[in-house]
Amino acid sequence: MKAMILAAGLGKRLRPLTNTIPKPNLMVGDKSLIQRNIEKLISSGFKEIVINISHLGHKIKEHVCENFSDIEISFSEESEPLGTGGGVKKALNLLGEEPFLLLNADIYHLIDLNIAHHDVEFAHIIGVPNPEHNLKGDFSLDGTKVSIKKNSNNEFTWSGISIINPVIFNDTNNLIAPYSIWGSVIKKYIQDAKVTAEISQKTWIDTGTIERLGLANKSFKEEN
Repeated sequence: MKAMILAAGLGKRLRPLTNTIPKPNLMVGDKSLIQRNIEKLISSGFKEIVINISHLGHKIKEHVCENFSDIEISFSEESEPLGTGGGVKKALNLLGEEPFLLLNADIYHLIDLNIAHHDVEFAHIIGVPNPEHNLKGDFSLDGTKVSIKKNSNNEFTWSGISIINPVIFNDTNNLIAPYSIWGSVIKKYIQDAKVTAEISQKTWIDTGTIERLGLANKSFKEEN
């Protein structure tokens, strides 16, 4: 199975850091976020990795190639960010027709990537207990099926880690980038009860703000 890392975001909430450093290259401890995620993929047995890049993409590419010269890594370059959905669709020619693992470059986590199901009809997502910055949550569970409560809080937050079957992009030709994979692609399959999920209790931090990047560094120090 191939894996794709989403690394094309602008990192607006991390400015001024991301004015000169792309978000995936920001450090947690002694390694960058993207370096940690690539190492996690390698230790989980992934041998082919696709990374989409845009904002300061040349710096991500240089950093990755310098640290992982012996791993098969392909880059999907976007002249401007296409969103998580548009970025994945553009990279499908590199990913092929089989299900692949998708993860965000800006998460610090200890989630075991081997727990994800490999036989996925549409999409299988990894959820985590709601963090303080997302107490209303993203989804709930009905058995193993993902559902979204409209009139009350949902119990879980999408970790940004999932197994995606490319067939979910078959009817997206009318979508105009940038668009998100969650809101514009996966949600309609959730409405039809076609998306499954499992929950991880492992450390997981979305480093999307300077405060949460600091929290990730604090967590790393405590764990080591």
